Amino acid sequence: MSVETKHNAETPQQGEFKDQVIYVGRVTKVVKGGKNFSFSALVVVGDGRGKVGFGLGKALEVPSAIKKGIEAAKRNMTKVPVTSTGSIPHPITGRFGSGSVLMKPAPEGTGIIAGSTVRAVMEAAGINNVLTKSLGSSNPHNVVRATFAGFNGLMDPYTVMTNRGIDQAEA
Repeated sequence: MSVETKHNAETPQQGEFKDQVIYVGRVTKVVKGGKNFSFSALVVVGDGRGKVGFGLGKALEVPSAIKKGIEAAKRNMTKVPVTSTGSIPHPITGRFGSGSVLMKPAPEGTGIIAGSTVRAVMEAAGINNVLTKSLGSSNPHNVVRATFAGFNGLMDPYTVMTNRGIDQAEA
């Protein structure tokens, strides 16, 4: 009985993170002498194996804002349960503010059916087969936070069995 290990060249190695910029916005502050321009960047960082985080960086220049966003995202990491088919364990709806994101598991080969904001989060988390629908707000900040709220509500089957007092050997 041989065990095959799948190694994908696209997935980052141990300790490496893949970052993706979701949104860069120009912020203007009107002061007595004129207008001050700065930039804010919403960034998602993930290892492609279920660990993902998001961060917001603000600076006077775009590269500095992105760098700050990446640092904030690495501090704000969360673990997402990913099934062997590269999907989520069960359907869930994440809500934040007026935005909500519906996420459903999908069979292998389906791909990521999602809008650009949710797609970036799913790719960073390493989820390859999922059906999603963003409802309500289309603001990228609210959509990302709603997606993470959904991730926080996900439970893997082993956690559910433990909570119900079922022995894993029985199942």
